[in-house]
Amino acid sequence: MRLLLSLAVLAVLCLSSQHVTGQDLEDNDFAEFEDFDDDEFVMGETHQAGQPQAQQQQQGVGDGRQGNEPGKGQWKNVPVSQDSENFMEIDDDQADDDGIVEDEDSEFEHFQDEEEFEGFAGTIGDQDELRQGEPVGKHAEPKLTIPKVPIHFRTHWDSYWMEMLMLAGLMAYFANYLVGNKKNSAIANQWLSIHRTLLEDNFALVGDDGKKETEGSTFSFNKESESVYTLWCSGRTCCEGMLVELKMIKRQDLVSLIAGIMKPVQDQLHIKVELSADSMDNFVFCVASRKQATKMFKELNDLNKFCCLVSKAEDKYNVPGFALLSEIAEVSASILDGRVVAALNKYSHLIDYIHLSDQYSGPIQQEDPNQLKRPEVRRILHCGFNVPVKGDLEEMKPLLILVFYLMDRVRRFKLSKEAKTKSDKNRAAVEEEFMKSTHQARAEAAALRREEKRKAEKEKILAEEDPEKQRRWEKKEQKRQLKKQAPKMKQLSIKAL
Repeated sequence: MRLLLSLAVLAVLCLSSQHVTGQDLEDNDFAEFEDFDDDEFVMGETHQAGQPQAQQQQQGVGDGRQGNEPGKGQWKNVPVSQDSENFMEIDDDQADDDGIVEDEDSEFEHFQDEEEFEGFAGTIGDQDELRQGEPVGKHAEPKLTIPKVPIHFRTHWDSYWMEMLMLAGLMAYFANYLVGNKKNSAIANQWLSIHRTLLEDNFALVGDDGKKETEGSTFSFNKESESVYTLWCSGRTCCEGMLVELKMIKRQDLVSLIAGIMKPVQDQLHIKVELSADSMDNFVFCVASRKQATKMFKELNDLNKFCCLVSKAEDKYNVPGFALLSEIAEVSASILDGRVVAALNKYSHLIDYIHLSDQYSGPIQQEDPNQLKRPEVRRILHCGFNVPVKGDLEEMKPLLILVFYLMDRVRRFKLSKEAKTKSDKNRAAVEEEFMKSTHQARAEAAALRREEKRKAEKEKILAEEDPEKQRRWEKKEQKRQLKKQAPKMKQLSIKAL
């Protein structure tokens, strides 16, 4: 009796659960797919482990559904095993799309590429045979032999010879910089101490640095660079001032010293005196060594325009080893007197050039079409001397005395009437040549100025708002345009026979 009662209760519970499930399926058409979403992996495992048991459960569920809904049970009564197989196949397809699972045999297949691993494909079979308990060709991992290369530690100083050489070069450069800078400064101070008395006797101001805070003479060089020192002197008759420039070898630069071995250079002293306008007549003169004379003739504007090379100057004026560039012959005879010629012969190894000019404008400049005026000219006495190699600066003292003598000599010298006429004619010819070369540029500049003047006049007339003035100005402008467009005619005079 109890057994029948328990079976009846179990049947009622099963029927009630099937009824509820049928109602849920009717309300939600996708309910059966939700079950697959939640249990797709479990169903797959159940299908693999115990397929008969899953078929029995699905048949029971299918019978319950057929009892409740006979019309719909045929569409929904699909065995779970078949559905799971279908979904498992879909999962396999998705897995194939997501990634490719490599087989163990093809895991090391890329090592058999002969282009990348030479000779490796032939040794795989030998390696597989050495593995016991595994079939040949499977699980054949590559056996790469990496040689043990010992790490080489450089513990010897001879391994750093390049670095040591660079450090030695840098130390030599800095040491040479200090020594060379000190030596150039010592040469400048020594020259000034030797010539200081002579400079003080001839100039009121020696060593002006151009600063307002400093009043009077400083008696010291201005250091322009490590190898260039300058000294300005002023306060003497027949000159505006004198600039002493000491150009020395770049002893602070090791590279320049090495280059000087191939092309020797020498310390030089340049003295440039700006003469007064009334202390020198119009002439250009230069005496220099042959090499320096050729260079100056090509580079300086005044020598190139006014001077010519005097032939056989060594025999005429007794100056062996020197070339002469002169504009007027009587100037050469007057300047090269006995005292100057004696100094040229005695100190020929120290004297580089002596240049006198009233048309000094510096080096030759390239022709500029926009340049409408000649460069400004000055009256100068420019001397260049070589500093003795042994450093005996006392030997240069007579050369400074020679500069003062030339200043007084030029002030006393006067050109003859014929020489002055020739000098003026030469300057007029140079001026005319310059005017011809710049004629077109000056004409364009004049036309531009006239056009600007007319434009300013027109703006002024229009600003007054006077119709009568505007009418007169337009009439005047119209006449000017007609006159400009009219053909030009020349008047010819015919003489009667």
